[in-house]
Amino acid sequence: MNNEIRILGVLVPDRQNEASKVQSVLTKYGCSIKTRLGLHEVTNEICSTSGLLLLELTGNLIEMESLEKELISIDGTQTRKMIFVD
Repeated sequence: MNNEIRILGVLVPDRQNEASKVQSVLTKYGCSIKTRLGLHEVTNEICSTSGLLLLELTGNLIEMESLEKELISIDGTQTRKMIFVD
């Protein structure tokens, strides 16, 4: 049994230009994403052009690694991984 918790953080500095590419990859690997949290600054005066996604992954390790590689390949974004072992 896999007692690992795998989290990906995806920084999208220009959401208007990069969000559709990121969303396409997330849709492709939707069954590998257990939890998805999107963060960006929003007030009455502004809506930030950048955003941060946190993804908790689940399932097949090969699928999780493929998802990570595809996110890393999107120019203009940054993807980082955290692995916690129980």
